[in-house]
Amino acid sequence: MLSEVRAQLAIDLNCLPEDFGGDGFVFCEAKENPGRRLFLRSERHFEMLTMGGAVIVSAAPDILPYLCEQLDGKNRDEAFSMPFVRGVGHYFLPDNNLSLLSMSDGFDVEVLERDDILELYGLYPDFKNALGYDENHPRPDILATLARVDANVVGMAGASADCEMLWQIGIDVYPEYRDRGIAAMLTNRLAIEILERGKIPYYGTSYSNVASQRVAHRAGFKPAWVCTYQGSFEGVLTSPTG
Repeated sequence: MLSEVRAQLAIDLNCLPEDFGGDGFVFCEAKENPGRRLFLRSERHFEMLTMGGAVIVSAAPDILPYLCEQLDGKNRDEAFSMPFVRGVGHYFLPDNNLSLLSMSDGFDVEVLERDDILELYGLYPDFKNALGYDENHPRPDILATLARVDANVVGMAGASADCEMLWQIGIDVYPEYRDRGIAAMLTNRLAIEILERGKIPYYGTSYSNVASQRVAHRAGFKPAWVCTYQGSFEGVLTSPTG
């Protein structure tokens, strides 16, 4: 699984899979490589990622010299605390010993394929972490698990096909039904369904969202990488000194 993930992240960042296991910094010019995960990119795209070894810095060519200068002599922790970093996400992969969690009494669970998911858009507009609500989205909603109480939907986990192999899980539970293990159970069940289809489930959340990170751990996921998802470079020019 890690080999597949490294290969995909290498496509995304325009580096080599073996770069992740090295040390120090690896600087790469961002490119629209075929097969990359289809997240939107700005003209000054910036992404910085580590799986625990090297820090891979992928950026638009006009800001890459600036980043090389700013990160010179820095360590990994200092890099992710730089002033231009505007968001850090934690990403999780399922444990090798992932097993199915049991659902609390009184809740029914349902697994939905893409065609059935599309029918949910107009019925349940509040599950914005689980669903993309766009039939033509480049990263389509592809699979979902939902929990019902007396036929009423109270929580939903959805998977978006971010690329051929990696499907990302998002989760929403109505506030009055939280702290009952529903989020972890739905995430866990969805991860198993994804694995059974020969794909790799992954789970992402911000560094400050402790509740979401707890869901990942309870669902049977473990930390896999950390990545910036936004940068701020106002006033930075093409020269290394800005």
